[in-house]
Amino acid sequence: MGICIGKPVKLAHVSSILLSDSRTGPGSERKGSSRSCSQTLHGSLGNTLNSFKSDLSATSNLKSFTFNDLKNATRNFRADSLLGEGGFGYVFKGWIDENTLAPCKPGTGMVVAVKKLKQESFQGHREWLAEVNYLGQLHHENLVRLIGYCVESDNRLLVYECMTKGSLENHLFRKGDQLMTWGKRMHIAVDVARGLSFLHGLDANVIYRDLKASNILLDSEFNAKLSDFGLARDGPDGDRTHVSTRVIGTMGYAAPEYVATGHLTLKNDVYSFGVVLLELLSGRRATGEENPGGAEETLVEWAKPFLSDSRRVLRIMDTRLGGQYSKKGAQAAASLAIRCLNVDPKLRPTMDEVLATLKLLPARKDISRTSSPQANNAPNDKISHPHKRYVTHSR
Repeated sequence: MGICIGKPVKLAHVSSILLSDSRTGPGSERKGSSRSCSQTLHGSLGNTLNSFKSDLSATSNLKSFTFNDLKNATRNFRADSLLGEGGFGYVFKGWIDENTLAPCKPGTGMVVAVKKLKQESFQGHREWLAEVNYLGQLHHENLVRLIGYCVESDNRLLVYECMTKGSLENHLFRKGDQLMTWGKRMHIAVDVARGLSFLHGLDANVIYRDLKASNILLDSEFNAKLSDFGLARDGPDGDRTHVSTRVIGTMGYAAPEYVATGHLTLKNDVYSFGVVLLELLSGRRATGEENPGGAEETLVEWAKPFLSDSRRVLRIMDTRLGGQYSKKGAQAAASLAIRCLNVDPKLRPTMDEVLATLKLLPARKDISRTSSPQANNAPNDKISHPHKRYVTHSR
């Protein structure tokens, strides 16, 4: 998860909400000729460990920690090292040497986040393997960095870089936190779009599948990175238009056609991005009792009438901003959001188009660091990842 903040928080379950568990049909199994660590997702837990250990070539850049290493790094998983808790287990703050990655004393070396899986969670184990498979091979400035893992006896742990500002969810919705300015919000939107564009541009057409505010982590400069790849999977290949899978995700973020059919495509991520963009504009959660329509009405349902009317579109804007934003920029962002939320996935833009649009937004009133290279320039997104066409897995 990579989150690293000052006090324990409740974290969203890595597997989110199981929207439906019944849509697993004949097309749900992805066939591949390469044997891989991710193929163990459909094997028994008894065979998984041996299969995983026998094929670590794809994740050779990760550090293999012993359980004792991580006990020492987190001070034996003490309560005062706890950063958060979710359905998958617990996240602890730890310290390791920057060069050797060996555990070291608190306050020295490099701060890391250690995610410890609940031993009784089979679904969590499947997602643990998926996360190692993807983050062990993909490297990009807008993906959280996975440093290493531990697989020892019944223990499954992951070690991430520390993201000092925590999640977007905490900053955007938590009362008492400093208001997130318009400039920071759009900077984050660009970072998230860039991360998704990178995933979608790979040969494997990786579908993230769990984009939401709690899975977007922020560093000390409010640069955003995608975390929690437990639900990610390869997109359709060849002549296939979609991947058939059971429906799993988070209410309010999942695309309606995916919820209805279980058909997974890149455009599902585009819809979820539209929801996150709405959250950034409005300061409201995708779902929740505090929304105008209550728990029964999603943010998308509430906002769409305003988004489709150029005279009323600014009514969705976060009133806490006090008008400190570019009116033209807000209108352009809202127009982009409604395109992403189109009920017809074929009419939604690609993430490349989303990214290009965001970069062209009119100047922002509150911008304080206009020279930010991530916000204004287009870096080489196809940066180092050892296996561009890497192993696939079925879910």
